[in-house]
Amino acid sequence: KACEVLGSGGIAPHIGCLSYGTTATINTATTKYVETIPFIPPYTAAMPKVYNTEMMVYRGFWMVSWFKNEFAQMEQRKAKELGVEAEQLFDELLNQVPAGSMGLMMQPYWSPGVRQPGPEGKGAFIGFGDVHKRAHIYRAILEGLAYELRSGKEQIERRSGTKITRLRVSGGGSQSDAAMQLTADIFGMPVERPHTFEASGLGAAINCCVGLGIHPSYQAAIESMTRVGDVFQPQTEAVMLYDRLYKQVYRKMYKRLQPLYKSIQEITGYPKY
Repeated sequence: KACEVLGSGGIAPHIGCLSYGTTATINTATTKYVETIPFIPPYTAAMPKVYNTEMMVYRGFWMVSWFKNEFAQMEQRKAKELGVEAEQLFDELLNQVPAGSMGLMMQPYWSPGVRQPGPEGKGAFIGFGDVHKRAHIYRAILEGLAYELRSGKEQIERRSGTKITRLRVSGGGSQSDAAMQLTADIFGMPVERPHTFEASGLGAAINCCVGLGIHPSYQAAIESMTRVGDVFQPQTEAVMLYDRLYKQVYRKMYKRLQPLYKSIQEITGYPKY
């Protein structure tokens, strides 16, 4: 797990690690056994007597691939001409749209869950107006993922009793400066990017180095093999806007929409329980 890799000088349960991959997650490393969702155990870490708490968005940055396939043919053609991945051009879309996507909100429950969402879970966009274009949809997707991960952060803090005071982001999505800034603004705290976005591969390398005796301990390996790269500071105006949208809109969406999701499932049979 990225968390146990990125904690400097040993276990640091106050550091929240976001993974912007196919499944988007937030997790911490701790020596305490903490069930972030009751009766669902934490993952055992590679380090002895350490656990990884985790909250996840099952589809996560898979939704970026969905957006690319369904809405970004122009970027795909341009990327092919330039010899780059289409996702590298998506920051241009993010920067076309102000924080908050002019009221367009996305709930990323595109796969059934266990608690929130329950097995009836569905995704939703609300707040469409005639001003909204595909760039707004893309930004709303990333904002919705960050809102849900912020909710996961708060759940981990409630269950563990430990305040998360630092955030680090890895995974393919962390290569986007615009996505990193958006994350800092939604969480309202500085967000750090490690020196490599491939934190899972780095964790595997650390395990190998400790196992082979190249480094005498995990602490020594972490201190030698990891470092913080870029740091993105929250912007006051955006933080205030996002905080209101999160508390006054996003946090209320699921309870308001859950009965409708259940009706949709009963009528259409999708998703199957």
